[in-house]
Amino acid sequence: MTAPPAPPSSAIAAPLWRRLAALGYDLMPLLALWMLTAGLVLLAFHGEVDVAHQPPLYHFSLQAALLAVTAGYFVLSWTRGGQTIGMRAWRIRLVDADGRSPDARRALLRFAVALPALAIAGAGFLWCLVDRDRRAWHDLAAGTRLVGVPKT
Repeated sequence: MTAPPAPPSSAIAAPLWRRLAALGYDLMPLLALWMLTAGLVLLAFHGEVDVAHQPPLYHFSLQAALLAVTAGYFVLSWTRGGQTIGMRAWRIRLVDADGRSPDARRALLRFAVALPALAIAGAGFLWCLVDRDRRAWHDLAAGTRLVGVPKT
């Protein structure tokens, strides 16, 4: 499978509403991955769930596994073609300064900065409304941008 052609440097930046729509679509495969992950962690703890008396190791293990699966979904999607499932549906693509899909280091940095960008009432995402190139905090940190993909 070949990567889609690199968009020109003058490619139109994706608007916030399309980014949020793509993120909404991405929740569907993530929910499935999270359920599978929670099931595997539960299986590792012998399938016993007692929320009030669960050992702290269970909670830590579950949270770490869910974070790792989420990071894996985004980082792998971004490095292998620059698009998640939601980004494909809404025709947007993540590119670096050269118009290529980001490498793993950039993608992981983007994911790591996106977490607080979202946690602080979405301020990091809203930043694309004031940035000249429509980049959010995580795009600025990783040297990436989201661009529209033309219909084929």
